[in-house]
Amino acid sequence: MTIDKEHFTGGKTEGGITSSYATDDGVKLKVPYSFMGSIYDDAERNAAIAAMAQDTLTMGPKTQEFQNKFAAYHKVKYAFACSNCTTGMHVMTQVFDIKPGDEVIVTPNTFVATSLAVLKEGGIPVFADIDERTYNIDPEEVAKKVTNKTKAIYVVHYGGLMVDMDPIMEIAQKYGLKVLEDCAHAVGASYKGRFAGSIGDAGAFSFHSLKNITTCGEGGMITTNHDEYSDPIQNLRCMSNNVAWANPQNEWHFGDAITMKKTSPIEYWLPAHFDVNPYKGHWGCNYRMNEIQAAVGCCQLDKLPMLTAKRREIGHKITAGLQDIDGIEPVYEPADRVHVFHLYTLCMDEKKLGGNRDEFMRILYEEEGVQGILHYQPTFHFTGLRLMGYDPNQCPKASKFFYKRELNLPMHPRLTDEDIATMCQAIKNTVAKMHKRHCKA
Repeated sequence: MTIDKEHFTGGKTEGGITSSYATDDGVKLKVPYSFMGSIYDDAERNAAIAAMAQDTLTMGPKTQEFQNKFAAYHKVKYAFACSNCTTGMHVMTQVFDIKPGDEVIVTPNTFVATSLAVLKEGGIPVFADIDERTYNIDPEEVAKKVTNKTKAIYVVHYGGLMVDMDPIMEIAQKYGLKVLEDCAHAVGASYKGRFAGSIGDAGAFSFHSLKNITTCGEGGMITTNHDEYSDPIQNLRCMSNNVAWANPQNEWHFGDAITMKKTSPIEYWLPAHFDVNPYKGHWGCNYRMNEIQAAVGCCQLDKLPMLTAKRREIGHKITAGLQDIDGIEPVYEPADRVHVFHLYTLCMDEKKLGGNRDEFMRILYEEEGVQGILHYQPTFHFTGLRLMGYDPNQCPKASKFFYKRELNLPMHPRLTDEDIATMCQAIKNTVAKMHKRHCKA
């Protein structure tokens, strides 16, 4: 798949920021920000067509195959496909039995979905500040936020670099808390030899168009090693559909009379082919994945080692090209982790540059033709959470990161050496222009 840079004028779409950053402002881009984070070829196209010929088009054999392959790759016992990462996190919030008033410690440096999963069940997101080098939630800040109302910790592996998980798990064990890994950026990433989604109580992955692998633009996966989570996960993603929860004895009551008792599994129609009952008071929903997505997902998973290698090569080349530029901070990768470079987050020191981040971004875009974007506005600054009374001045490191320090460069596995050289030179040119414009005579 290629992008016609000469005609990349885009325009607004119904999906807004979930589908494109293209504009009609007339800027001629050398390296646009692409919304396709992977590579498709005949493998995906043929798999999709084959899936269309099946008798079932949702939650069928290809979904099972995708789940099995995903679990094996990430070295977890279970993997359950779902419609997206947000719904996966919502299912796990229900499985963790988060109720109104329960507190869940989260990072502010994430897509709002991480907190929405908690808010939908009446839980209270409690924000812990970030580490300034990794941009991930800081375990020391997490420990400060634990109260007698805390029930869980939701970590986000920002940009493809995993959180420092050992101290997170120690905190969770000390206080009896659940841990959910938001792995939306981190398919294939690892920490001390352990894959994302295999360390906490559960993980939730995204296969959105931007992600390192994508299942036709949307899709998700839940991972866990807990046997006791298997049934509730499967059924909360499918309308609380589980006969066993409702009637362990396979008995159905109408009024005061028992009218039916299933005696044979062959008689699947008696008294009906499914039953619905909430799990610990939590109602499920339709969060299923379809067979075409799953078929494509199987192909994408086959390509994951190649896609990861390409992203890492590109990320390391960008880092090498940005060394020793005063005021510019390339991506930091700790030795105990494998960064999968979902994002390449460039940070800057405004004092050394002589101007602010927005000026840097404007020159880079308008004059140098490289389109950067920003991730993520602190969640507690969104209108809905401000109206709930969240302190806008909490987590100062996360606020400084978003408003003063960071921007994300174009990052996908189709970038060429020419693209990389263009971006690095554009950044050097932007720094030089800022120094020239702000130097004092």
